[in-house]
Amino acid sequence: MKRYCLFLTLLLLSMSTMTLWAAQKSGEINYNQARWDPLHFQPVIATATNDQCLSCHQEVLTREVLTKSPAGVSVKDTLAWYQTLTTYEGLQKTFHQRHLTSNLSIKLMNMQCNTCHQGNDPREQAVVPPNHNKSQYTLRKQVNPEICLMCHGAFPDNIVMGLPGPWETSKDIFQNNCLLCHAGIRSNRHQVNFLNAEAIETAGKENSDVCYGCHGGRQWYRIQSPYPRNPWPGMAKEVPEWAKDRPTESNRRFRITKQKTAKK
Repeated sequence: MKRYCLFLTLLLLSMSTMTLWAAQKSGEINYNQARWDPLHFQPVIATATNDQCLSCHQEVLTREVLTKSPAGVSVKDTLAWYQTLTTYEGLQKTFHQRHLTSNLSIKLMNMQCNTCHQGNDPREQAVVPPNHNKSQYTLRKQVNPEICLMCHGAFPDNIVMGLPGPWETSKDIFQNNCLLCHAGIRSNRHQVNFLNAEAIETAGKENSDVCYGCHGGRQWYRIQSPYPRNPWPGMAKEVPEWAKDRPTESNRRFRITKQKTAKK
């Protein structure tokens, strides 16, 4: 049965690819053809490049935020809470701009479209809000919130960190310097393929808002991220109670793969 399902899936994908190829060649591709492009599904989306995605979805970077909120408040007269950090520059940017083209993202991140977008089934989606007259179109680009949680979880000030309170109220005790403690605690950090670990460490030494920006300063969730406890030099053998259910290595698709050098 599994072989039959796999065969049927491959057959449908190949038929879809042939149809799309013919449509692209004639210049007559439409939305309903494009939405079934194999690039939107596993396994192809796992190796998709940003250039491939943005060749059709460029609007996610060119679209600008509203100049006024629906309530009439000008964007120049208010700040989003994450804009109050010293690491945020200029006026508010859209979600994708902040993650792909902002100065901070270029410097510290290596985000790819498929870091968040892993494909899904258009047959199981909701209609595009708020206009239900467009019920034939669907929200296709779903994201697993656990991916967002890794950078936008709550600051672990109590059980995990053991601080007297939130960083905003206790940072002066630690000279507003995360590395005052973390230079020797959990010293093997940010080793995932969507971050530039060395650049983050360098920037964190200059400004702790770089650290706090992700670890609480841009908090979108009330819960903490269950970070994997990758071993680090000097790591205690005893596992704390709060960490006993934590994984010991990163999710496979986020691990940094070493490029093999060609033999001479």
